[in-house]
Amino acid sequence: MNERDTAARLFEAHRSQLRAVAYRMLGSTTEAEDAVQETWVRFDRADTAAVDNLGGWLTRVVARVSLDMLRSRRARRERPVGWPPAEAGGPAEDDPGAADPEHEAVLADSVSRALLVVLETLTPGERIAFVLHDGFAVSFAEIGALLDRSPDAAKKLAQRARRKVRGDRRPDVGSADLARHRRVVDAFVAAVRGGDLNGLLTVLHPDVVRRVDGVGLPAGVPAVVRGAREVIAEARLFAGRAARARPVLVDGAPGAVVTGGDGLELALTFLIDGDLITEFHVITDPDRLRRLRLGD
Repeated sequence: MNERDTAARLFEAHRSQLRAVAYRMLGSTTEAEDAVQETWVRFDRADTAAVDNLGGWLTRVVARVSLDMLRSRRARRERPVGWPPAEAGGPAEDDPGAADPEHEAVLADSVSRALLVVLETLTPGERIAFVLHDGFAVSFAEIGALLDRSPDAAKKLAQRARRKVRGDRRPDVGSADLARHRRVVDAFVAAVRGGDLNGLLTVLHPDVVRRVDGVGLPAGVPAVVRGAREVIAEARLFAGRAARARPVLVDGAPGAVVTGGDGLELALTFLIDGDLITEFHVITDPDRLRRLRLGD
């Protein structure tokens, strides 16, 4: 048996695990297979003689490949083929490998389709941190190196992802954090009202997500926008309405509202990490607006 045959045999011993990692991150069997194949290409070219833990090394490689694919997908505003999954109301994915019992067992063990729908709401960094740490016991030091962030920052990404997966859109906030978060929202509102684009950049996380409930959206306005510069570019379109924004407490947390002649037009709720807004939700549905508790 030559060296390449030996390498192929070693890789095949880890293929099922790598496919599970990639599938949980990407939500598509086709893309997961592509990620595993790219991992094989990188493994075949690399000198791994000094690698003590080949499984860990391959997991980090497939995670890096998956991260690049997630970022590329987000830049193109695409979802994986066949998304959402059939169990979530979407079309079934055309995957010839789906009939393979081993293949199906790996995917069933990897992640439920319902969880994939939730994972799709996470930023690439959150998804990588959550999947690798909670699903495959990769340390935050390794995850931080993968994401070019500190272990502490990687841990916060995972914590934020867990809250979203649980459906808790607002972090636990103490009195000191509440005061700091109010200052962040005040700065956001002031920057929006003043058209201060640099001011917005100072309070928005680079991967910030803007969501809107979709009621009364102007034609062509997406329900979700990702990335600080994209959010800022969109903010220019709503300068008139933004001039009427004011910070308030929304259900006990720092938020903002826009009012007009007919009363409350919309409300904004925020997720804040440190001094940066990581996500905000624009509520325009009249029924939801009526149920909000607003305060000063």
